[in-house]
Amino acid sequence: MCGIVGYTGKSGVGKVLLKGLKRLEYRGYDSAGVAVVQNDGIYLQKKKGMIKDLEPITIPSGNTGIGHTRWATHGKPSDENAHPFKGCSGEFAIVHNGIIDNFITIKEELIEKGHEFSSETDSEILVHLIEEYHEGNLLQTMGEVIKKLRGSYAVCAVQRDSDRIVVARNQSPLVIGIGVEENLVASDIPAILDHTNEVKYLEDGDIAELTPSRIRIWDRKGVPVERETVEIDWTHEDAEKSGYEHYMLKEIYEQPKAIHDSLLGRLVEFDDVDFNSYDTRHIRLISCGTSYHAALVGKYIIEELAAIPCTTDLASEYRYSSPSDLTPFTILISQSGETADTIAAAREAKQRGCKTLAITNVMNSSITREVDEVIYTQAGPEIGVAATKTFTTQLIVLYLIAMELGLNNKRLLRENVQEYRDELRRLPRHVKVLLDQSDYIRDVCDKLVTAEDIFFVGRNINYPVALEGALKLKEIAYIHSAGYPAGELKHGPFALLTERTPVVSILVKDHTFEKMLGNIGEIAARGSPIISVGDEDRELEKLSDDMIVIPSVPPLFSPILVNVVLQLMAYHTARKRGCSIDKPRNLAKSVTVE
Repeated sequence: MCGIVGYTGKSGVGKVLLKGLKRLEYRGYDSAGVAVVQNDGIYLQKKKGMIKDLEPITIPSGNTGIGHTRWATHGKPSDENAHPFKGCSGEFAIVHNGIIDNFITIKEELIEKGHEFSSETDSEILVHLIEEYHEGNLLQTMGEVIKKLRGSYAVCAVQRDSDRIVVARNQSPLVIGIGVEENLVASDIPAILDHTNEVKYLEDGDIAELTPSRIRIWDRKGVPVERETVEIDWTHEDAEKSGYEHYMLKEIYEQPKAIHDSLLGRLVEFDDVDFNSYDTRHIRLISCGTSYHAALVGKYIIEELAAIPCTTDLASEYRYSSPSDLTPFTILISQSGETADTIAAAREAKQRGCKTLAITNVMNSSITREVDEVIYTQAGPEIGVAATKTFTTQLIVLYLIAMELGLNNKRLLRENVQEYRDELRRLPRHVKVLLDQSDYIRDVCDKLVTAEDIFFVGRNINYPVALEGALKLKEIAYIHSAGYPAGELKHGPFALLTERTPVVSILVKDHTFEKMLGNIGEIAARGSPIISVGDEDRELEKLSDDMIVIPSVPPLFSPILVNVVLQLMAYHTARKRGCSIDKPRNLAKSVTVE
């Protein structure tokens, strides 16, 4: 989950690396460092903390270098464990993202051969292996090194007095940026957008060599290959804060546009996938974190609109579960397309004979090469660690899939689908109405700021939204919060209710509304403060300490509107508590290691 950037060209490499790293800081911010190639060696500077702690340090001139921002796995955050690493001779430097599973064995072998280590990390073995195997050609050396490794890696290596960067990738993202008399490599696109919007995505097993004027790539068999050049339609301005205090707030406010863009060209005819060519009598939805909550909502949507039974699985659990004779159509959801567990689940599903579809926000990401079909959301870059607009656009795609499935199996008529499409068309305007209530929602959050425990409750399609609301608050406000189906409170959680335990309740006027009112009455009787989010209702208002009303929509479409409110609640609560909103402690944007 670390961030890597490399540059070779005519610009001052120090500024290029620091700016690129700042664009990747959402991938990790425990420590950071740079290595700049010089004629007489490699200048190295690294430090525990964020990129801003490196900025006051004067980095010498140079035209080739590599940088790294770290999310700690092996070894605590410290100056010594920060990347890049140089070997014993000082001739080479490397940066690495991933986990080397067999590093202990390799490290012991290298120590026996006289190599001295300066860190606790698995990554440092890479530079010592390069020293051990080097016979004059860094590219060939990298090929020998990766044969020794078990695990995931995106690694970049440089050598003193050379303008070459040699890189390799396996199960960790790495993208090459194609410039004019300059070339770049990075973990993600935002780091290179100042220089180019033309990129090549490396595939598992690839090794590449970059100089200012040339890019060469070889596959895992050592065969020269051409990877497709892709033009990115994001700009570096898309990845900036644009005047907002935090990326997360900017991305919450971008949701009307993200919904519009994800619907564009799909409302008249949704032809991303021909579902008639697949057996869709049973569907499995697999994902992690926020994407898993989208999958849970998707289960309700598909079963309602298409009457197809759905199951949901956490990717980290699915890949270790026992296979059955069933081979359901399997939908895998990942914002980045680089989530390690979800990619592994995609491979497992294929091995079990399942047809697979990925929903992702990133073109040519790793998961797209593991599945039969891909549907892209159109959320644009999302920098804040806490997912917001990507969750919303995942739901938009799931609505469109459900409608298509319902049409195919004749559960829905064309006129039904047109009504639903009209509701989707209205969602950007409804979300804007809620964003205009941000100041009121901020004031309501005063009841949450000092709480140590908060409950989120809902029923039916809004139960997963309660889970997502609780997750957002945990992620950025550091408050213990839990989501529950309201009917389950009496089966244990009621014991935790006190007048110091706020409850955020989600009530929309569906077939569960009366039961939810009863649940809220029971909570109120225990003295817990109640913040209700949902449809306007006089009885609900009486039971609630605060009420946030959403625009009137059919209950099926309420999750998107309710979730926007819960995102704003998490944001304002975290801000009032002085938390690091875009870079919450211990977390990174893309979980690219297991």
